[in-house]
Amino acid sequence: MAWIEQLQSANWFQATGCMLGAYLLGCFATGYYLVRARTGRDIREFESGSTGARNVGRVLGLTGYLLTTLGDLTKGALAVWFAVEFTHHNRFIMGLAALAVVVGHVWPAQLRFCGGKGIATSFAALLVFDYRVALTILVIFLAGYALTRKSLFPAMFAYVCLPFADAWFHRAGLTATLMTLVAAIILFAHRRNLAEEMAALLARRDMASKPEQTKL
Repeated sequence: MAWIEQLQSANWFQATGCMLGAYLLGCFATGYYLVRARTGRDIREFESGSTGARNVGRVLGLTGYLLTTLGDLTKGALAVWFAVEFTHHNRFIMGLAALAVVVGHVWPAQLRFCGGKGIATSFAALLVFDYRVALTILVIFLAGYALTRKSLFPAMFAYVCLPFADAWFHRAGLTATLMTLVAAIILFAHRRNLAEEMAALLARRDMASKPEQTKL
């Protein structure tokens, strides 16, 4: 089977090095260090407690948001680019690097495993891994946003589609399994946002149904 051959042919010394390097890159929490340098405070003490760009933007404004986004995009792209250079485009190890940098971003060891939510970092990693996969989920997100004018559910649905998009372009590889793990991490990191959004939707639905009940 192709996936068994892929595992057997992988250079696990290279794979381990790329995964470790990618994880360490992911651990560089741009937003945390930016807020610490500018205010002396811990960004995790504010609002959502995330080190991501949106939370940093609440503290440092648009400049902080943009700098954090740029930093998160850069480390995601670099992690997979290093894997490309060191393994001569070994797709499986590139996928491992993409997974590892997202793990590092969401669970940075030096911050007691409390980091960001991984959207920017994972998307940049996917662009280097295979731009076709990245653009596919971007199109899915944009279509969902155009229909709903909301970002959370379309973004999460796009990540649900990630392993299917990867399987379409890499039919004989193990990378769809790695992309499933990436998607699961992103969904897990956004579990609180999803719960809050669902609660808000249910509350609005209840309010909408009350006038009809009173008329009856």
